Amino acid sequence: MPMAPTTTLVLGVLFFSTLVRSALGFGEALVAVPLLALVIPIQMAVPIAVLVSITVAAIVLIQDWQHVHVRSAAWLVASTLVGIPLGLLLLTRISDSIVKACLGVIIMGFSGYALFYRRPAFLRDDGLAWAFGFGAGVLGGAYGMNGPPLVMYGTLRGWSPQRFRATLQGYFLPASMVSMGGYWLAGLWKADVTRYYLIALPGVLVATFLGRAVNERMNAQAYVRYMHLGLLIVAAVLLVQSLR
Repeated sequence: MPMAPTTTLVLGVLFFSTLVRSALGFGEALVAVPLLALVIPIQMAVPIAVLVSITVAAIVLIQDWQHVHVRSAAWLVASTLVGIPLGLLLLTRISDSIVKACLGVIIMGFSGYALFYRRPAFLRDDGLAWAFGFGAGVLGGAYGMNGPPLVMYGTLRGWSPQRFRATLQGYFLPASMVSMGGYWLAGLWKADVTRYYLIALPGVLVATFLGRAVNERMNAQAYVRYMHLGLLIVAAVLLVQSLR
């Protein structure tokens, strides 16, 4: 029996977004949530993206745990836990359009700066990791989009593609599990969320291993450029959606 058009679109989005996440270390929610929101309610799209995040993070950590920057990951996770409740409040109380517009402007501003400014800023230690983790928690709780503050932090630290990818998974696994618990308590983890996730799982697994192969072949300069070009596209999608 052929799949419904909506299901086919969801599976395609999750495959592509997982490939991006596995290659870059982040991005499945940044890609998946805006695109999924075009065909299913955003309150369903976010938990699906987070379930996929948990799966990808677990696989990557099993493969590449030795590349994780443990101290940074710990700071990011701890401060994210503080930000998640505020994000859940935004999801249930604030207009989608307002949050999407703000998020789109923030992402576009930072990625444009990172791409075109000749002498970008640099963080020598993890003293400010808590601020980026808190921002990631707010955005993760609201829209499953922890990625932008984490990309900012990893860029400012100058991590290699391998360290960036692995450290972010050390963050995403516990943070996504906590977020999923919050969605369950808020009544957002419903049967349709689990159904879409299970149907998409085989494609998610394939995309995860393909993305690792891509990551291993990228140099640092190209890696940063691809990350921020991808973020600029996502920011544009968010801004367009906010006008609807």
